[in-house]
Amino acid sequence: MKKTTQQWQQELNDEQFRVCREGGTEAPYSGTLLHNKDTGIYQCTCCQADLFRSEDKFDSGCGWPSFDAAINKDAVKYLKDSSHGMHRIEVRCAHCDSHLGHVFQDGPQDTTGQRYCVNSVSLRFNQED
Repeated sequence: MKKTTQQWQQELNDEQFRVCREGGTEAPYSGTLLHNKDTGIYQCTCCQADLFRSEDKFDSGCGWPSFDAAINKDAVKYLKDSSHGMHRIEVRCAHCDSHLGHVFQDGPQDTTGQRYCVNSVSLRFNQED
């Protein structure tokens, strides 16, 4: 999915654009989906691609929604991120290249051991009935 910067700016609010298109981070504990416990699918704010399942969400205490797995192996892509003096793995939507957050290897050991730390603003929630 290719859109111009101007197209994204017209479609997204300022915070969505800053996080999703410019790789920003929302303030911890500020996201609307952090405490969401409903059943459904978390989708990309920019393109509505399915990214994460509610059953894979857990409370990591980090201040951002956390998941132990992506919805499937083709949903996200991974990039090395050496910004801010750290070595991390950035997670982006595989369909539209929207910045989602980062993945760490300190997630629940009884599942995947991964913690996808994702900005609420980069997600929309599609609740199941």
